[in-house]
Amino acid sequence: MENRILGLHHVTAISGNAQRNYDFYTKVLGMRFVKKTVNFDDPHTYHLYYGDYPASPGTIMTFFPWEHITKGRRGTGQATEVGFSVPAGSLEFWQQRMEAQNVVYNNIADKFGERYLTIVDPDGLKLELTEAQPIDERAGYATDEVGAANGIKGFHQVTLTLRNIKSTAEVLTDIFGYQLVNQHVNRYRFATDATASAAIIDLVEAKGEAQGTVAGGSVHHIAFRVQDDATEMKFRELVASKGLDITPQIDRNYFRSLYFREPGGVLFEIATDTPGFTVDEPVESLGQALQLPAMYEKRRAEIEKVLPILQ
Repeated sequence: MENRILGLHHVTAISGNAQRNYDFYTKVLGMRFVKKTVNFDDPHTYHLYYGDYPASPGTIMTFFPWEHITKGRRGTGQATEVGFSVPAGSLEFWQQRMEAQNVVYNNIADKFGERYLTIVDPDGLKLELTEAQPIDERAGYATDEVGAANGIKGFHQVTLTLRNIKSTAEVLTDIFGYQLVNQHVNRYRFATDATASAAIIDLVEAKGEAQGTVAGGSVHHIAFRVQDDATEMKFRELVASKGLDITPQIDRNYFRSLYFREPGGVLFEIATDTPGFTVDEPVESLGQALQLPAMYEKRRAEIEKVLPILQ
């Protein structure tokens, strides 16, 4: 691999009830539950991870479920849509499934030559299921109800809604190596050729729209993928050279991270592929046991008593 941004690594959002979130993403959407851990800053709150079978970067949707969180407001300065790739011809299945599961959805539509279905999760997070073009060769995770012919493959795109896209676009192109590949009205599509999937960021310019509020049903941050620590630190230098404040490297157990807020207000993370999600449990049993950061292991009994049981 080249020393480049390799598309999306993960997306982290905020939800309410943990069981409701778990039920929707595993049972309704059919994603694999790949990691059950806690928020590094709030160990009495879960950090839940969903993805494909081996927990590949580019497939990982994560949540901080706070039971009594207020509802966020969609607007500018936010990641407003999270798009997943699904197999060609599967959207009718998904539309029927959303209808049967009483999930809010829009009719199948077309964007940049790709069919997609918009749905809303139980907390109000806007998701899109897209039949990617060219065909996404990744293997989707299959369950008894969502077979391989329909299973979610991983991320397709994330949409940022901004009052002005110029400075954010410059971060994508001048630092991250993305290129503008398409435009329709006020939607600008940027993509990287460093990866075949999870490669797209859409910027929507909404000059008159109100600022959004990040809370329940909102994206907290989006994480871009790099191969290793050395590549990550090169990007730290690049970000800092543009006058943007960026954190020191932070160890998140499964990846190492840098954080900065891009000029439009969205929190960006740069995350390493290494060491990966099998560092503390084998791939066969991902998500089955509560995994705690070392600093909280001595408090396991207390933490387990507070966290709700997921089933």
